[in-house]
Amino acid sequence: MGKLLYIAEDPPKPSSSQLVTLADLEKFRVTLMMDIKLVLEAHLGKTSKRWLKSYEVRKLLNISGGTLQTLRNNGKLPYTKIGGLIYYDAVEIDQILVDQKRVS
Repeated sequence: MGKLLYIAEDPPKPSSSQLVTLADLEKFRVTLMMDIKLVLEAHLGKTSKRWLKSYEVRKLLNISGGTLQTLRNNGKLPYTKIGGLIYYDAVEIDQILVDQKRVS
């Protein structure tokens, strides 16, 4: 899971006689909404499970069973086989996608 990077400015120290204005509330609302949006964007499309089965990986990557097998055979997609089931580490799949990212 990615980390939320937020560099806060040093907030002014409130005094006991300080009033909160509508502008202060609006600034707080905007900041809060931006933080919530960042958290949601970080979690959208990411799976919460650590180990995925073949059908889940095919669905996640939108690939066929043959393509998945080719990725396994070529060593591009690490897997663990237990009995007759093949499991893939979701963290490793995310890392592979990041490593293969191209900028055009």
